Amino acid sequence: MSKILLKGANLLAPLPVVMVSVGDTEKSNIITVAWTGIVCSAPPRVYVSIRHDRYSYDLIKRRGDFVINATTDGLLAACDWCGIKSGRDFDKFAETGLTAITANFVSSPMIAESPINIECRVFDVINLGSHDMFLADVLAVNVDERIVDDKGAIDYSKANLVCYQHGEYYATGKHLGRFGFAAQKKYIKKYGVGKDAMSDSPLTKRKKYSDGRKS
Repeated sequence: MSKILLKGANLLAPLPVVMVSVGDTEKSNIITVAWTGIVCSAPPRVYVSIRHDRYSYDLIKRRGDFVINATTDGLLAACDWCGIKSGRDFDKFAETGLTAITANFVSSPMIAESPINIECRVFDVINLGSHDMFLADVLAVNVDERIVDDKGAIDYSKANLVCYQHGEYYATGKHLGRFGFAAQKKYIKKYGVGKDAMSDSPLTKRKKYSDGRKS
């Protein structure tokens, strides 16, 4: 397999694309963010990285909290619009028709139409250059009951979430396996272990080009 060398760039993908709501139910804003993720499991902690000149930057710094709202395929147009317009010029809730509802533990509102709302309280801010990273504790997660299964777990195949890959949006939802599946006895019995087993797996079988080469 040959490689092409590229200069250093933010090409990690896929990334979650989310709408971060800030402020309060009277004066609020929505900022679209892809620079976000998990930083710790116990306690649960996440981050969002935001440019210093963004309208929401000062709102988060003053309030010290925010809500991460998951984006679905049905919310993608609103999410994209919130990423190209400024809260200085528009009331994004009014313009998009999204509904601001009161959160349980933070002053920032949640987006009612989003299936997953993560309430976050900032505990540190790190300047990294073009962006500041807001590190936050996860205080609560609010989930649409329609995507929760009988065991109380989120069924992501029903959530229709989208992801971001270097300027492009993609759909998610196809279930391929559960973490640790390759070590399960039934998998090993069928495919064995090691490199040969991985190549025989239905998840890693190579497609053939029309000229007979393998991808």
